[in-house]
Formats: sequence, C-alpha cells, structure tokens
Amino acid sequence: MTHQFHLLHLTAFTVVLNLWIGTASAQLDPGEVASLVQLNTITTAVPFLMIAPDSRSGALGDAGVALSPDGNSLHWNPAKMAFSENELEMSLSYAPWLRALVDDMNLAYLTMNRKINKRQAYGLGLRYFSLGNITFTDQVGTTIRDFQPAELSLDAGFSQKFTDKFSGGFAGRFVHSNLTGGTSVLGAESKPGIAVAADVSVFYTNKNANWGGKDGTFNFGMNISNIGSKMSYTETAARDFIPANLRLGVAYNMELDDYNDITFTIDGNKLLVPTAPVYDQQDGNTIVSGFSNDVGTATGIVQSFYDAPGIVDFNDDGTYEILPGSIFREELREINLGGGMEYNFADVFAFRAGYFYEHFSKGNRQFITMGAGMKYTVFTIDLSYLVSTTQQNPLANTLRFTLRMQFSDLSDAATAVN
Repeated sequence: MTHQFHLLHLTAFTVVLNLWIGTASAQLDPGEVASLVQLNTITTAVPFLMIAPDSRSGALGDAGVALSPDGNSLHWNPAKMAFSENELEMSLSYAPWLRALVDDMNLAYLTMNRKINKRQAYGLGLRYFSLGNITFTDQVGTTIRDFQPAELSLDAGFSQKFTDKFSGGFAGRFVHSNLTGGTSVLGAESKPGIAVAADVSVFYTNKNANWGGKDGTFNFGMNISNIGSKMSYTETAARDFIPANLRLGVAYNMELDDYNDITFTIDGNKLLVPTAPVYDQQDGNTIVSGFSNDVGTATGIVQSFYDAPGIVDFNDDGTYEILPGSIFREELREINLGGGMEYNFADVFAFRAGYFYEHFSKGNRQFITMGAGMKYTVFTIDLSYLVSTTQQNPLANTLRFTLRMQFSDLSDAATAVN
C-alpha cells in the first residue's frame, strides 16, 4: 500500500507512529471527556520499542516481566536469562501492525539467549519495524520521492545469578529511526534519529511456593528499560524522549498434576517520561499546573513520578482552579495493567488468554488477548490474537507469530540442524 504525505505535515506522519498508544480516546464524546478528565497522553519518539514482540506475552495481555524464562527474556526482563533451563534459546517473531489503518506495516524480532555457565547468561536481539511505503509530496502535491521508513534496535544483555532465587541483569541498546530518508523538511535537512539506551532488571523466583496444597513457583520481576539519550530528526528540532519505562510484575505457576499446570501473571507499567503541563490560556507560556517537560533524561525520569498537572478548570476571567485530588489520580492513571492466564498440558500444548487496560485519558488501549502454543521436539510455535474492546481501535485484529527453539545442550542444536 502507498501512503502520501505532504512534507509540511511530517508531524502528522510521526503521530501515526504513536497511534498504537492512543487513538481510541478520540472516539469518546467530547462533552463526556471534558466532564470526566482532561486528555493528556504521553508521547515519545520510537514507540515501537514498547510493542510486545512475541506471541506468548502477546496472548497474556502484554505481560512478561515475571514469566518463566524463554527466548524473549531479553525484551521483558534480561535478569531472567540466568534462570533458563536451556543452554541455548532462540526466537523469531513477526507481527503485522496497525492493520486497521494500513496493510504493509510490520514488526519482526529475532533474539537469542545463551547460558555461559550455571549462574550467568547473555542475550542478543534485533528488532525491525517497517512502516511500509510512503510517498512524499511538496506543497502543491507534486511527488518528490517514494520511501520506505524503518526503525531498528540492536540489543545485547547479560544476566547474573546472585543466589539460587535472585538474579540481576542489564542490557544495552542502539536505536536507529529513519523516517524521511534525508528528505528536506521546510528547508531543514532531516536525518535518521539515533539513540543509545540501557535496561536494568531484577528477577526473583521461589520454586517452593506450594500454595493451596499444590506445588507451585512464584516469580517477581522488575525492569527499567530504555534509559537513554533523547532523539532528534533534524539539527534544529527539539529532541524527544525515548520511551523509558518501569515494569513490575508477578507470576504464579501451579502444578495441578503430573501433566497439567496453570500460570497467572500480571504486569504494571509506567512511562518514565515527563507529562506535558497545563499552560495559562491567556498568554500560552505560563505553566499553571505541572512542570516543564523540556528537561534532561535523568530529570525527566524522576519528574515523571510527580509532574501530572491534574484537572485545571479555567474561568472566563482568566482565573483557574486545580481540582483537589486530580493530580494524584492522574499519576495513577499513567499506570497501565496487563495480565493473563496460561494453561499448559505436558509441555506440549499451551492455551492463553489475557487483558490489557490503559485509562482513556492516557491512550485508551483496552483489549482482550488470546493465543495458543504447540511444542514439537525443540521447536515451539506460538500464536496470539488481539480483540479490541473499544470502537475503531487501530490495534484491532492484531495477529502475532513466534517460532521458538530450546536446546538443553548444544548437541541438541547440532542434531536439529543436521
């Protein structure tokens, strides 16, 4: 599919990249929105870094920070890699994206985890996001060129067991975002956006959490991801935050009998990015609630925990009032939740279902997820499907595919290849 974009409206093209974090909020009645809460979504550069790339977590409400380790641990929680029961794990995922809007956007994710010894592991990953074919035009609609924008990240991580129950991990990330191919925008030469970032994570597991008379395993995970430099697409433009994020989660696996087990998991996420303040309606420059979001990365991370402006009610004479308690409530609304349940039969078949919730004032991503997995020898195929619970959601009917390979030792890998 070919999409036409005027260079003067390049900003609108950038907004398309953020549709996956909040278009459905516009479907609400304006009067209803105004009476309830002011819309104040948080937007960042390269939001593709926050897309759940794999089908297992994609079927569990985009939750994965505390799930048992698998080939996609590098994305969800690098600290999990040291607890992998396999010496080598690999995963390849593919997801058509925003199919309710366009038909040629997609995300691919290739990753590998490798045990160094019983206490250490490392991982490598490549994420590639294609935005399809774009046609750039000038002010009068004359075609300038066709271009295929794309974004990618290269990841490398390390995990270390500190005890038999606790591990830590970190990852480094190089991000490259080429949206214009160097096309001149309003006389300014554009360039690919480049950023470097890091993740810091911890993982706790207790395999003797025998609750309700059943053998069970309790996991806790935390991952602070995408701590890094801001990004710009021209020499003169303001630099945008990348999506630094705090993810906390728990998971509990219960063994029902020798062949059947069930896992429950839930994640909470908060973007560590400043919230836009509310400005005076008369001069447009004075902040009346909140804090300036034109700050550095470290300040922005700290500020993100207390800078929500809340609901500001302006009077006709220019005076205003901040609704009591609205600042704290808005901070809570910036936390989105995702979780689900996974049923596993004999490590051969798995069935999954989940739900993801984000408040409408912060993006309104609300959807049900479901999926299944089947394992044969060292290969596992996972599928997931997203069903939107809001009208005209561009995420509707999202389908993900993942092929995972697990090798208990390298001789298994050699046998599979041969």
